Amino acid sequence: MARYVATMKSSFSAPAAFSYLADVANFADWDPSITRVSRITSGEPRVGAAYDIDVRTGPRTTTMRYETTEFTPPRRFVIRAQTPLLLSVDEVLVEPDGTGSVVTYDAQLTLKGAARVLDPLLTLVFRRAGDRAAAGLRRELRAETVAA
Repeated sequence: MARYVATMKSSFSAPAAFSYLADVANFADWDPSITRVSRITSGEPRVGAAYDIDVRTGPRTTTMRYETTEFTPPRRFVIRAQTPLLLSVDEVLVEPDGTGSVVTYDAQLTLKGAARVLDPLLTLVFRRAGDRAAAGLRRELRAETVAA
């Protein structure tokens, strides 16, 4: 399993940070590996909301269908996608911090079956992609990294 966790302190209030992040369509604004997000369901973010996310890995782009599986505003939500080779689970936690917030983004990729032998390579690639995404998220949330 490859995992990337980024925690940052934002000048956005907790409700504002949560609202921005819960709208998964905004992911393309801050994650350079995401080329497009299409809403599949209408309405506000909620459990069951679905999105097709085009993810670029090297020269290849793959569309993954993500669904919101947990949604507890203004604090936490989880989105999940599954393919025959991969399970992706992203959890966002937002906590108030004075007039701002602390945002933790926790992403996990789990290879399935025989593909698991590629886990060490996936971990390296995911770390690089995670660093770029975290930098974009810090920019969008006007945030700074919180030391682990």
